[in-house]
Amino acid sequence: MLKATAVSHAIQGLVKYHGLRDSVNRIPFHDSISVCVKELYTKTTVEITGNDDRNYVVINNRAVTGREEERVEYVLNKLREVAEVECGFRIVSTNSLQHGKGLGFSASGFSALGVASSKALGLELDPTSLCEIVRLGAGSATRSLAGGFAIWYANRFGRSYAEMIASPEDVDLKMVVVPLSYEVKTEEIHEEVLTSPFLDARLRTVGKTLRLTKNAIENRDISAIGKLAEQDTLSLHATTMTSRNGPILMRPETLLVIDEIRKLRKLGLEAWFSMDTGPSVFINTYPENAKQISGHLKDELGLKTITSGVGGPPRISESHLF
Repeated sequence: MLKATAVSHAIQGLVKYHGLRDSVNRIPFHDSISVCVKELYTKTTVEITGNDDRNYVVINNRAVTGREEERVEYVLNKLREVAEVECGFRIVSTNSLQHGKGLGFSASGFSALGVASSKALGLELDPTSLCEIVRLGAGSATRSLAGGFAIWYANRFGRSYAEMIASPEDVDLKMVVVPLSYEVKTEEIHEEVLTSPFLDARLRTVGKTLRLTKNAIENRDISAIGKLAEQDTLSLHATTMTSRNGPILMRPETLLVIDEIRKLRKLGLEAWFSMDTGPSVFINTYPENAKQISGHLKDELGLKTITSGVGGPPRISESHLF
């Protein structure tokens, strides 16, 4: 029996993807860019258990069922196919933070699953091929797999995968994370957004946002990165809220945080908010501002925060979960 453990970082979407052109293979309408969050991560241990294909999967101390189980099976089945084996897996996975929605843990979860499972199977896959496998579980897992600042290509020479465009050492970005909980399924939102009259406008303009964001990262321009991520956040949520059922993913605390960040900006503090498909807020800023922002949100709103730098690619750990 072979066992392996991987640790992978969650991601913040800077230019988010919204909606899927191909929901089965998880091919998005357009490219997207994200940054790995060093202090948010998933640790996953995988063990090969025998000659049948039965799996035992526990995530955050809970046995997976339903759609969540199906998504794990997609990835495991593809890895079994590549390895040309019939086997079962025992998988235990845990996130560094177990509350909050819109924090990028599905990305780190499937990235860690892919790395640990392929290691346990003795596979030596190239990064693009492994990207295409973990993408079957969660599209954003491609960018968690790449690490640092990464771009996920919707279609690059007929393939959909991610690659790093800047390492954690290249851009000294600090993120103040405000975890907020809300029951919402990202997959349902991706389906829902197809009914928004704003989706076409987003698809027409996102190419420019991608180019500007990539340039800002390459130029180490934290201010531009923050501004563009904030603008893209508003575009994402406007598109979501104008879809058929009008889901509003922001919570009251979300709006309070946004208001406080805008107040701080008027006072000269450079910081910008960003959100993915959920109510949690990432605040992008310079290293010297992070402590003040965190203290302000605690004192004014009573909110707990996590301050983080940029995380790298997944790593193999010798410390197993079982």
